[in-house]
Amino acid sequence: MDPELVKLALGGLVLLGCIGLFFGIGLAIAAHKFAVEVNPLIEHVVESLPLAQCGGCGFPGCEGYAIAVVTDPDVPPNLCFPGKEKVANRVAELTGKKVAAVEDQLAVVRCSRVEGRVSHKHEYYGFASCTAANLGFGGPSACQYACIGLGECAEVCPFNAIEMVENFPVVNPDKCVSCGVCVRTCPKAIIEIQTMKARVFVPCSTKDLGKNVKAVCQVGCIGCKMCVKACPAGAVTYENNLVKIDQKACLAYGPSCETACVTKCPRDIFRHYQGRQVITRSAVDGLKMAG
Repeated sequence: MDPELVKLALGGLVLLGCIGLFFGIGLAIAAHKFAVEVNPLIEHVVESLPLAQCGGCGFPGCEGYAIAVVTDPDVPPNLCFPGKEKVANRVAELTGKKVAAVEDQLAVVRCSRVEGRVSHKHEYYGFASCTAANLGFGGPSACQYACIGLGECAEVCPFNAIEMVENFPVVNPDKCVSCGVCVRTCPKAIIEIQTMKARVFVPCSTKDLGKNVKAVCQVGCIGCKMCVKACPAGAVTYENNLVKIDQKACLAYGPSCETACVTKCPRDIFRHYQGRQVITRSAVDGLKMAG
């Protein structure tokens, strides 16, 4: 081999080595100078979380919540709904914060489309998505506030807590951790998070009145406000054509409060609530008839 070529090759290798060494040293200096110190406490908090990445805490993932609860004194340690009381106590212990009582909650579907035998105003053909169907004149249901029934809430639930029974979502109380993903997903905004201590709930989200409701649903709220008048605790209000229940006021008043609204409702849409949502026998029969 030509000695000159050998020298040229070796020279090139040395030059490349020097360039690599130069940039390596530069990167090392830059990394040292601009290094961001990681708080080991944040890592400990992350390790204590169930890592469901559901976003129910309101932060971007479990690490986002861990950073916030460690660095922000106003962020409470009980925002991890999947972890419940055990995780809340552990996060409180790590961060030195006081933990309030963790209230067991559950997602509820405020719709009685099945029981009310709500018909379709048109047939939907397109993407199997409630959001997509809702863009087409509010969905196929004759009630514009009713569940569309394509199961988008069930698909996004990170805990598989929602089962579609004949195109209607049923929440499994043993799996639901009240993360709120289904609440944020539903285009009809008919899913809510409710305390499992609640005595009553209203499975209806219509804002229509009287004959308009009766024309499409056999059980929907007609806005008569008899429940508002009957509630001795003042826990029932009617705002923007929608019944709302102050569960804290209801619970504070006592058991007699729930009897008044349930018995006075002429549409039987006020229901006793025992921390779980169950499709009744009549509802299942209605589903079969509708199918």
